[in-house]
Amino acid sequence: MSASTRPAGRAAPVRAIPGFPATLAITLLWLGTIVLIPLAALALRPLELGPAGLLASLADERVLAALRLSFGGALLAALLNLPLGLLLAWAVVRLRFPGRGVLDAALDLPFALPTAVAGIALTAVTAPNGWIGAPLEAIFGWKIAFTRAGVVLALMFVGLPFIVRTVEPVLRDMAAEAEEAAATLGATRAQTVMRVVLPGLLPALLTGFALAFARAVGEYGSVIFIAGNLPMLTEIAPLLIVIRLEQFDYAGAAAVGLAMLILSFVVLLAIELLQRRLRRGRR
Repeated sequence: MSASTRPAGRAAPVRAIPGFPATLAITLLWLGTIVLIPLAALALRPLELGPAGLLASLADERVLAALRLSFGGALLAALLNLPLGLLLAWAVVRLRFPGRGVLDAALDLPFALPTAVAGIALTAVTAPNGWIGAPLEAIFGWKIAFTRAGVVLALMFVGLPFIVRTVEPVLRDMAAEAEEAAATLGATRAQTVMRVVLPGLLPALLTGFALAFARAVGEYGSVIFIAGNLPMLTEIAPLLIVIRLEQFDYAGAAAVGLAMLILSFVVLLAIELLQRRLRRGRR
């Protein structure tokens, strides 16, 4: 409606965000260029194999074993990182001890280190002749490097900071009055942690778990050195994608990538639904 035909006395609507249409158009353009178009290409490329060829490619035992290791290892690493990340966040926020600043800075090393350097370092210390690997094998008979345990260790290394840094600000902002009230009412420290602290930290822990899982499931550089890369045993899905690309099997590589995309989406969607259910339960 033009200014001449607009009823008298009615002001033109004022947008809360100036330039919103142009901003939205630029955002959608960048979203489509960076995210949607590559994902569409990933979804369309495996169709070159046909439905039967796609299913046959994904049903290959080597592919299934690699997917099981990548997703099972990522889930296990994220689960193991939950209590460890919580303890480290608690130490950084609530405790005062010599070297606390050094520990706080060291937690960010997996962010700063190139993944290949991390993989080489982990392999060096957990190998049969390494500082940690040699005594573990001599005393307990445990082998870390070149086994699935080594894969999980590498995934824990890259995913731990996500849980710590997600829980840390929530724990820092958590009021101490509730803990003091629980202690006044006779609750033990364990009861206070389980019934007062953990319920408030649960959404942050789930978010950190999702971030750690998402980081670990596609990890490549730190894993290929410590895994040994044995087909059907310690070969991860990202490595299998690289192998198929080197064999010029682009459709087969895209098929494995598509399977990883769908499985990752399902896991992250389940975590998001669980978070929403917890938020509704707290209201």
